[in-house]
Amino acid sequence: MAAAESPLLQVYAPPEQIFVRGEGCWIWDEKGDKYLDCIAGIAVNALGHAPPVLVKALTEQAGKLWHTSNMFKIKGQTTLAEKYTRDSFADVVFFTNSGTEAIEGCLKLTRKYHSANGHPERIDIIGFQGSFHGRSYAAINAAGNPSYVEGFGPRLPGFLQAQFGDLESVKKLVGPTTAGIIIEPVQGEGGVRAAPPGFLKALRELADKEGFLLIFDEVQSGAGRTGKMWAHQWDGVTPDAMAVAKGVGGGFPMGAFLATREAAKGMVKGVHGTTFGGNPLAMAVGNACYDELSKPEFLERVNATANFLGQALEGVKDRHPNLVVEVRGKGLLRGLKLKIDPKEIQGKLRDRKVLVGVAGDNVLRMAPPLVITEAEISQAIDAIDAVLAAQMAEAGA
Repeated sequence: MAAAESPLLQVYAPPEQIFVRGEGCWIWDEKGDKYLDCIAGIAVNALGHAPPVLVKALTEQAGKLWHTSNMFKIKGQTTLAEKYTRDSFADVVFFTNSGTEAIEGCLKLTRKYHSANGHPERIDIIGFQGSFHGRSYAAINAAGNPSYVEGFGPRLPGFLQAQFGDLESVKKLVGPTTAGIIIEPVQGEGGVRAAPPGFLKALRELADKEGFLLIFDEVQSGAGRTGKMWAHQWDGVTPDAMAVAKGVGGGFPMGAFLATREAAKGMVKGVHGTTFGGNPLAMAVGNACYDELSKPEFLERVNATANFLGQALEGVKDRHPNLVVEVRGKGLLRGLKLKIDPKEIQGKLRDRKVLVGVAGDNVLRMAPPLVITEAEISQAIDAIDAVLAAQMAEAGA
């Protein structure tokens, strides 16, 4: 008898495990099997699974007020926006439900800025090959990945792609219709690639010279993931606008876009909005999460753990030179570029009760909770070593 077709739209291909409970860096499936989570919901569960401080904030708010919409003031928005602007380049914040929505807001803000300045012809957004900015129509056009835009009709006008890390390829695309540049300081989906030293600074100087805006997509690289609150802070460079999400909610769906007041000058009453974005539940969790992430001792610990992970992965590369090309990434967003299909390694690690991700360019991706310990990292590294050693043995046989 044929199995019944799923009522779910089949755009995912998940493994058989169904997870029902999590604690810290560990997650249990419905069979009771325990797994070490080194992907954290794709860099989302920054404080681990079910962190008490976020559970407390969410449950307390859930007993008070869930939703009003932005027809009314939401106190938690002002509180969190004050924290974000206090500690960053930004003057203003708009809260969203997701990273994709935050990206959309940045793109709209950028074009609206030039329109407000009397230059509506400046619509071109320069992105980078290998980038990922979400799944909405503008986001997939900004990234330009053929596999994501194919079959969805004509490409949106005003989106161009340069080579990641190649300033000359950017300059060739700059012209009188350029509105802005959008870049991930550390590419996630595109292969866990950090921008080369000096590249973000060069883009900042080019934007200032040519009069367009610089957008940073920190949806995956932000919220302490690289050891600073925002990855671009390592380069001493500030954008005009920035999209954030994933880790900022610690597992609760929320995002935001941040901007200077000048860059946001065109975003006046009525030109943008959201029903759910910045709701009281999200703001309760977002405030509690930011308070934890912004503690100096927390980020110090992330940096120490990240150094340990980086060295451990370099050791994996040294021990398996026939399979590992290089170690990539920054902080606790790391990747191993492999000579073989990373999905095969991912599956075999899952069999050993370790969860990792994959990314473009044949990369095995690790983005564990920021609270992961050195002992837990060592356990994951042992599993990776064992899987790669078995792979070599099979190849030799």
